[in-house]
Amino acid sequence: MIRSNLFIIGSLFFIISCSDSSVGTDGGDDTGSGEDSSGVVIDLTDEELLDTVQETTFNYFRNLAEPNSGAARERYLVSSPETDENTVTTGGSGFGLMSLIVAMSRGFITEEEGYNRIEKILGFFGSADRFHGAWPHWLDGSTGKVIPFSDEDDGGDIVETSYFAQALIVVYEYYKNGTDEEQALASKANELWKGIEWNWYTQNENVMYWHWSPDYDFDIGLQIEGYNECLITYVLAASSPDYAISREVYEQGWARSGAIVSSRTQYGYPLVVDHVDNEEYGGPLYWSQYSFLGLNPNGLSDEYVNYEDVVVNHTMINYSYCVENPLGYKDYGEDCWGLTSSYSRASDGSLTYVAHSPANDKGVIAPTAAISSMPYTPDESLNALRYFYSNKDGLLGTAGFYDAFCPQHSYWVAKAYLAIDQGPEIIMIENYRSGLIWKLFMQNEDVQKGLEKLGFSVE
Repeated sequence: MIRSNLFIIGSLFFIISCSDSSVGTDGGDDTGSGEDSSGVVIDLTDEELLDTVQETTFNYFRNLAEPNSGAARERYLVSSPETDENTVTTGGSGFGLMSLIVAMSRGFITEEEGYNRIEKILGFFGSADRFHGAWPHWLDGSTGKVIPFSDEDDGGDIVETSYFAQALIVVYEYYKNGTDEEQALASKANELWKGIEWNWYTQNENVMYWHWSPDYDFDIGLQIEGYNECLITYVLAASSPDYAISREVYEQGWARSGAIVSSRTQYGYPLVVDHVDNEEYGGPLYWSQYSFLGLNPNGLSDEYVNYEDVVVNHTMINYSYCVENPLGYKDYGEDCWGLTSSYSRASDGSLTYVAHSPANDKGVIAPTAAISSMPYTPDESLNALRYFYSNKDGLLGTAGFYDAFCPQHSYWVAKAYLAIDQGPEIIMIENYRSGLIWKLFMQNEDVQKGLEKLGFSVE
């Protein structure tokens, strides 16, 4: 089971392919293409296009944030913005912190505005519910209290926490040599991430567990094993000065004593690792994105695999599958590709969340899949970004590209945003352009010690 299996949005629905005519019609404001693209300037240079997409997407974290905390709302539905309006996402807020740093570096906002927002977010998380140092998946932005993610998931989520901690380290590195006020903010970020009790989430075993609850203990029982989106959890757990895991936890838990390695090949690209439950083509593309927003996979190897090969090949397999288009979906091809977990459309026309991948292809393209792969596949990703921008009416909204679209029969757009999809677009475009977030994270001394402890080499 992976993160997407636990994602709950209202009721559960039976998903059918968007190629069925029954789901090809416009389904109202949530999924229609009613918002036109007037004002889109087609003739942009690559640099102008990247600026435009980064700055527009940043509006999700600037203008649509939860107002009390300043942190990222879990989602925003255009037709019903009041839906979960106070639900703050821990992981998405980490993506928001890194996006704020990108926005300052690009001049989208002033340093003062960025500092004030980051200070507000850290103040909120500093007083919010924590469970052996870990934050829950969701928090109430008005109170800082946990919002259960599922029936037994009402405590710490160490994976979501790792996405936030990755950002705290970036914040620390960005401000550590600044003014007295900036150094104080850096110290706050450092204090927050160093207070996470990573080793508690092992139950004294050589594997990490995703959840702990004061009411249900470790009853969910979900072990964190590779390969999926969780490498960063093990890296940070090994990097902790006070609550570190041992190398054996990483080797037997994440790497499964070498069973993480795969000998499969698709489209001439070795898969390299066993993508849990998705080995044939690899899982959704976010598996090769979330952990690597700060952690630079280029030249990163342990005794089992080279992670640069992992993420590049995973992306090229996903791309090649869309180009081959074995199910004959409309528009799939060299410029229109990218399968990842995103909103999809249920048989009754409502929105739901689906782990799209070549093994679970519903005809739904999520812009974040290709755009957030830009450091791995720059040409293919830039072509896709330009296609989404120039060729798809109603896909670009006030806070970036909407979460997903389905070109089958009557074209429709999921007019909704998710923090976990918007953030990686901003960050990975920046890593492609300047490497900023990678540089900040990788220069951290604790991270360097953690990677060394786990036997990583960084070329």
